[in-house]
Amino acid sequence: MNIVILAAGQGKRMHSNLPKVLHPLAGKALVAHVIDTARSLAPQTICLVYGHGGDVMRATIDAPDLVWALQEPQLGTGHAARQALPHLATEGLTLVLYGDVPLIQADTLKRLLHAARDALAILTVDLAQPGGYGRIVRSAAGEVLRIVEEKDATPAEKAIHEVNTGIIALPTVRLAEWLASLSNDNAQQEYYLTDIVGMAVAAGVPIRTAQAQAEWEVLGVNSKVHLAQLERVAQRRIADHLLEQGVRLADPARIDVRGELVCGRDVFIDVNCVFEGKVVLEEAVEIGPACVLKNARIGAGSRLAAFSHIEDAVVGPDGVIGPFARLRPGTELAAGVHVGNFVELKNSKFAAQSKANHLAYIGDAIVGSRVNIGAGTITCNYDGANKFQTVIEDDAFIGSDTQLVAPVTVGRGATLGAGTTLTRDAPPDTLTLSRARQVSIAGWKRPQKVKK
Repeated sequence: MNIVILAAGQGKRMHSNLPKVLHPLAGKALVAHVIDTARSLAPQTICLVYGHGGDVMRATIDAPDLVWALQEPQLGTGHAARQALPHLATEGLTLVLYGDVPLIQADTLKRLLHAARDALAILTVDLAQPGGYGRIVRSAAGEVLRIVEEKDATPAEKAIHEVNTGIIALPTVRLAEWLASLSNDNAQQEYYLTDIVGMAVAAGVPIRTAQAQAEWEVLGVNSKVHLAQLERVAQRRIADHLLEQGVRLADPARIDVRGELVCGRDVFIDVNCVFEGKVVLEEAVEIGPACVLKNARIGAGSRLAAFSHIEDAVVGPDGVIGPFARLRPGTELAAGVHVGNFVELKNSKFAAQSKANHLAYIGDAIVGSRVNIGAGTITCNYDGANKFQTVIEDDAFIGSDTQLVAPVTVGRGATLGAGTTLTRDAPPDTLTLSRARQVSIAGWKRPQKVKK
């Protein structure tokens, strides 16, 4: 079985330099959704017909299992399908999909392929507002006679609600035969793939139809308005799937999953959270409002307060994060770690039960267990050219407003007094200070503003 994906259109109504089929839906290019669905059917060949922005497309989505066919110039869907013919196995069926129809479901396509074993099979859908779609014209006996495009339809034909989705399946030998006979004698002077329906009728080849499960499944994207509408459809489907798995969502209409979200039991997600890449939320995790997580794993029982931002990082079990915390790439937190408001961690590892609760930056650091990092603490890890590591061993206490100038080590059980600038290793179980002596000056007068 062959699958042809037509994806050559420029998409002028998108008003964008990016090829239409590369615009993202739920964090993935439109055409990538179609390719993934095609792969699930295990075809012999997946041929992508491309045109506008071809170099960008190939650089973005190329893969070993894709065959590429260039359509230049672009003279309609029939002309596009012709470009794929040299790449297709002649035996078996060919399924034609569209790169801007991203939510088509594999189960629907399986039914269409079953109907096409010895026939031309057309995927249709009934629309209350069918404007813009080709109409399915049937005989009095219900047999499909032809598909008429909107611009070529009579008023009676425009009143038909059953429309062509453009998705078809048929024996490859028939496709090759009929594509060779297409004409562009129509209002658009294009070669319509839908004209093969009339050829099938003339040849006495059975024409069967399969219906899409829902209208959203066959909706295409031709503008940013369509893209936004379909994004909401996709996100609601994801939200419903999460709810069915037992995830509690504060509001299913206010979640954005732009990748893969895997949730354990009793997970709660508050409103306006964004999940990108692959995110794993283990059992009983709670995510507060307006959090952003990208390629992250959150351990069982951990709680993220509002506006926390986590990217390429791991939070261990029973962690307490935020609000307004930022965990940057390379951060790994063990069990029971607390990271509070306006704390930023980067490429750092925290062992169990350590805390940085307020206004701190810890970068390129190894932090032991039960360490307390006071407010205003920073690791000075960058000298303008190279980065260096800070090591804070178990049970250390870092006083507020401390600067640790890496490379430096704070020994086990050591205490750094508030305001310390540490430039040499602090010995274990010792208080280390570096601060000017406090002086009070009697009789000192505060300067007064000069009156003009």
